[in-house]
Amino acid sequence: MKEGFIVVQGERPMAHIRYDGGYLVSKGYTHYIFVLLFLLYMFDWLDRMVVVSLFPFIKADWGLTDTQCGMLISAVSWSIVVLTFPVSVFIDRWSRKKSIGLMALLWSLATAACAFTRNYVQLFAARTVIGVGEAGYAPGGTAMISALFPEKKRAKIMGLWNASIPLGSAIGIAVGGLIAEQLGWRHALGLVALPGMVVAVLMFRVRDYKSVELIRTTKDPTGMGEQKRMKSEDMVREFTRTPSLLFTYLGFAGSMFANTALLTWLPTYFHRMDQIPMSRAGVKGGLVMLLAIVGAPLGGYLADKWLQRRINGRLLFVALSSATSCVLMFAAFALFSGLSQYACLLLGGVSAAAFVPGAAAVTQDVVHPGLRAISYSFCVIIQHILGSALGPIFVGNISDRYGIDVAMTILPFAYLVAAGMFFSGSFFYNHDLEKAEKAVLEIE
Repeated sequence: MKEGFIVVQGERPMAHIRYDGGYLVSKGYTHYIFVLLFLLYMFDWLDRMVVVSLFPFIKADWGLTDTQCGMLISAVSWSIVVLTFPVSVFIDRWSRKKSIGLMALLWSLATAACAFTRNYVQLFAARTVIGVGEAGYAPGGTAMISALFPEKKRAKIMGLWNASIPLGSAIGIAVGGLIAEQLGWRHALGLVALPGMVVAVLMFRVRDYKSVELIRTTKDPTGMGEQKRMKSEDMVREFTRTPSLLFTYLGFAGSMFANTALLTWLPTYFHRMDQIPMSRAGVKGGLVMLLAIVGAPLGGYLADKWLQRRINGRLLFVALSSATSCVLMFAAFALFSGLSQYACLLLGGVSAAAFVPGAAAVTQDVVHPGLRAISYSFCVIIQHILGSALGPIFVGNISDRYGIDVAMTILPFAYLVAAGMFFSGSFFYNHDLEKAEKAVLEIE
């Protein structure tokens, strides 16, 4: 089915008319692409987080500290920080599907290589290569989903897609410990690498949208709209002069600081504080994060609903969800124990993921469609530098000094910082949305 277009008089040069309920291609084919992207994101986080449940086994073999174990998680984040921007430029100007396929093959092969390492330095290096592969996936997948689905459903679809993160993390943490106890930790790393390779190959054959020309509409002296090709300084201003975007990046960093640290250390916390085997602690911790399967889609649905009532509803909702996470996690680690503690953690598992789809949608809403992968790459860079890369090391370091219980009690305040950033960004969202460029999207 061909795309339809209609010329609209006014400031915007064209509006794009989509068939089949607002989908760029047929609804069924769009959902097929979404399933592939969901599976890849799930395997991405499975490969990233499987090492968490292997900490006690690797520590026993090599005599590592908690800080060194935390660095195995941060190694992925650091390589993502270095490469995600140049890779995202390549994605926006070349091809989403080919970039995603290549990235997935690389991180899967790197995960398999971890099984053959013989010391900590080699394992750390292999984990760094996993991050090289993952550097472009989130920006490329976010841009692809933003283009394929109707804008009014953007946060909801982002929520469904991001549910793959806790699912992959929970499976990795739970399965990793079980395989390690039966076959050894090396087998756990080797086996989880295989599924991603299969889905990566399928991505090369899907249909993608054509790269969007970097054209912006400006007013000439007579007040009429005029199209001009964007220069480098125009692209810089696209990000630096969009306050809602900058506050969203910082809010993302605060939430991911806490979320990544929780993913990394919650099994160890249960293992030490409850004195239970690591396999059981991995399952117990995995269930907390698995509830983000509820939180991410629910957060996306509610963010879109709030958007219908208030133009800045998406950012107001993510601010509230982050504040809720702060209250629940602090209550769990500082006030309660036993079943009450676990109930707070389970509810926190829902709220901790609820911010993601709304915040991710904002990174696409207020920028030029030809810069969407780059926009999310900046989000990835900031959330990793100030969040994911620091969280596991912070908890590991405090744990080495004062114990894991003290470290986890301090952690929830990162959610409070995130809530403040999102709330601040909500005051600028309406203006930033109004000045964001629109463009025609065409399928290959």
